[in-house]
Amino acid sequence: MRVMVIVKATEDSEQGIMPSTELLEAMGKFNEELVNAGIMLNGDGLKPSSQGKRIAFDGPKRSVIDGPFAETRELVAGFWIWEVKDMAEAVEWAKRCPNPMPGPSELEIRPFYEISDFDDIATPEALAPHERAREKLEKR
Repeated sequence: MRVMVIVKATEDSEQGIMPSTELLEAMGKFNEELVNAGIMLNGDGLKPSSQGKRIAFDGPKRSVIDGPFAETRELVAGFWIWEVKDMAEAVEWAKRCPNPMPGPSELEIRPFYEISDFDDIATPEALAPHERAREKLEKR
């Protein structure tokens, strides 16, 4: 199963405070462990929301909202994409993670939908563009 492990933002990350050399090294070693174990598919840190934008949808209308965004604890500061056997394995790996922030912080683990989750509503016509996009991505 694929999961996204979300590093929740903190006041420090939203202020753009960079990690210490020690934390950068510890996270690098953890990432190497994940890759060597075949768990990590992707991952990265995100700049503060002050450098981001949101697009709000209301029917055909689109509005652009400039950051920063409120509710720091609900923001994302980074992520990993992992391939694990099950949620229990994801939790075990997450518990091994160095604290990703200088103070209190949280990780959130969310499973991805798989195409089989849509079996009840998926028609060949609905699936075709998804499959074409997936094939193009795999060729990159």
